[in-house]
Amino acid sequence: MTHQIIKDLNNRYTAKKYDAAKRISAEDMEVIKEAIRLSASSINSQPWKFIVIESDEAKQRFHDTFANMHQFNQPHAKEASHTILFAHNPHFTKDDYKKVVDVEVTSGHLPAEMFDQMLNGAFGFAELNTDENGYNGQWTKSQTYIALGNLLHTLARMGIASTPMEGVDSALIGDIFKDELGGYVCDFALALGYHKDGEDYNYGLPKARLAQEDIITVL
Repeated sequence: MTHQIIKDLNNRYTAKKYDAAKRISAEDMEVIKEAIRLSASSINSQPWKFIVIESDEAKQRFHDTFANMHQFNQPHAKEASHTILFAHNPHFTKDDYKKVVDVEVTSGHLPAEMFDQMLNGAFGFAELNTDENGYNGQWTKSQTYIALGNLLHTLARMGIASTPMEGVDSALIGDIFKDELGGYVCDFALALGYHKDGEDYNYGLPKARLAQEDIITVL
């Protein structure tokens, strides 16, 4: 198949070794940040924060979060050009959603007279995923994975390598980046940059995916 999207996805892979001397340009980082912002989410909830780690000081802080576990990912903290912490709001409230609906009206996306209908109607779906303590972290975390998928394809189009990492210490990240997270929770991160020639064993290998007929049913 020759479609550019398929070429992009065939070229995308999980980088295992980064070239610390190569940096993503400021211009490309603006594209990356805007791509994250434009990600889809259930009821347009956007229950997330994205913390972009690019300074040496921030990289050292992220490096320190691997003190207790998942040290196999620790080199990416300093060698990758950037790392993005994907964080979700574990207690997404109607007041949080009101900020979204406000933007929908001011942007012209939603007629002003539909404000209450949207706020009270759509938020019912969030309430279905909220327990008696106001916790809906499983639902909001799922939204951040949509953003991750969107960004992986964006990076593939841009020719930038990436490494999704669930192998992080959420508790230690929550401690070391407490001020930036502001009560949000980070359970995974994404390293991005450019692979190290000759040392990234995953680079250039053929894709290993199940056949379409094994996973797709057309009715």
